[in-house]
Amino acid sequence: MKKCTMLLLALIALALLTVLAACRQTGGEEDHSGAGNAKPVIYLYPEEETEVSVQLDFQGTLTATWPAYPDGGWQVRALPDGTLYDEEGGSYSYLFWEGVTDREYDFSEGFCVAGADTGEFLRRTLSEMGLTPREYNEFIVYWLPKMQENPYNRIAFQRERYTDSAQLTITPAPDSLLRVFMAWSPIEEPVEMVPQTFQPLQREGFTVVEWGGAEVR
Repeated sequence: MKKCTMLLLALIALALLTVLAACRQTGGEEDHSGAGNAKPVIYLYPEEETEVSVQLDFQGTLTATWPAYPDGGWQVRALPDGTLYDEEGGSYSYLFWEGVTDREYDFSEGFCVAGADTGEFLRRTLSEMGLTPREYNEFIVYWLPKMQENPYNRIAFQRERYTDSAQLTITPAPDSLLRVFMAWSPIEEPVEMVPQTFQPLQREGFTVVEWGGAEVR
């Protein structure tokens, strides 16, 4: 009887250790738990009033777009200040889309930021990348409420891992293009990460800027 009880306790302890190991947060690795929701917006800044076509090839399922994404992509009239008009005369500040995907994002480099410091971190980092105050403030207003109360946030700005899964075809082709996509996850304890470096956007000619993100759990 004692042997059976000891065996049962050992099995329970092994199961608990397995669960704890699975729940550990790590800094320098890919995340295989799924990418959650992506919510990018796209700004268009031509040098003069221009008819622009934007097509999105997303490896996932679109759940919302604004203005509505038609067959063949968005067709808008863009002004130099970023104002967009659709064919019915509706006015927009940017093109918006949202989708779900099982894409695995890369956390081999990035940042571990205390929740209370996240707002200032985003302002500084997005400015360094080349976003304007209007653009980075709209980014921060969207994401900060989801991040500031967490003990820490693990943040990695994606490159090809994102752009290859959400390809844009823009006509006429932009002279300058910046696509900022932040994969992040809330964590309880700080982790060490290899910091990312960025080449700031040089805005020349027809400029397109996109920002978005995904919470990864």
